[in-house]
Amino acid sequence: MEGPTSHFYFSQRLRLHYVDWGNEGAPPLVLVHGGRDHCRNWDWVAQRLRDRYHVIAPDLRGHGDSEWAVGGGYDNAAYLYDLAQIIHQKDMAPATIISHSLGAGIALNYCGAFPESVKKIVAIEGLGPSPAVMAEQAKRPVEERLRTWVDDRRKNSGRTPRRYASLDEAIARMAEQNPHLSAEQARHLTIYGVNQNEDGTYSWKFDNHTGGGVGGLSHADQHRLWSQITTPVLLVRGAESWASDPVIDGRIQHFRNARLVNFEGAGHWVHHDRLDGFMDAVETFLAE
Repeated sequence: MEGPTSHFYFSQRLRLHYVDWGNEGAPPLVLVHGGRDHCRNWDWVAQRLRDRYHVIAPDLRGHGDSEWAVGGGYDNAAYLYDLAQIIHQKDMAPATIISHSLGAGIALNYCGAFPESVKKIVAIEGLGPSPAVMAEQAKRPVEERLRTWVDDRRKNSGRTPRRYASLDEAIARMAEQNPHLSAEQARHLTIYGVNQNEDGTYSWKFDNHTGGGVGGLSHADQHRLWSQITTPVLLVRGAESWASDPVIDGRIQHFRNARLVNFEGAGHWVHHDRLDGFMDAVETFLAE
């Protein structure tokens, strides 16, 4: 496929990467990927929208070709600042946003803090843990949670990036992670998701210290931010995913103007697993 051009911007002194699909006179569209992913995972979505939108897809800090944060710096406020910066620096407000997982959590919080800067948002599984999981988490006192967090970070500091002997071995790992992927998708996602090491092996580009989940804000704060979103929201969920249904568990009630689309035959990466159906839902939503 004909690809985008590669660029960089600065946020909190970090050199962060993004790709630009051109068409600068068109309405701005920002694609925000999930944890341990990269901006080129949106290529199939961008190809279908680039004729009508000016599409920008950033690599989150610590992901893809963006710089890793020294000393941590992967909490939700840091990610939100980066998103705010690229929209501000590139003069893209009000922007349409399509987002996934960690990126969707960041984008929804951004929409609540800066509702005037967003036209519409699509969020694929970005609401974080279910109410049942939150209730279990709340049973643990703060000192226990902090001690566990410190212990986990300390153990993680001793990890070294996994090395794959060949590109095909890394592709096989990508396919194993999501059985819905076609061979073409698995190869494409892997090619843009790895670096080749000096010894010829391959390692994933993301920083092992990035962690995952929405994080950094209390659940009450996140619910407050969702309630401040004034633009239409399309929530997307894969029926085979770990994510709970926000209509059934009640979280959709925190939004003023949101609706949910569930996709059968899809897991956490709905935009990969059911691309055609996903794009039909998105294009209908954007055209309203």
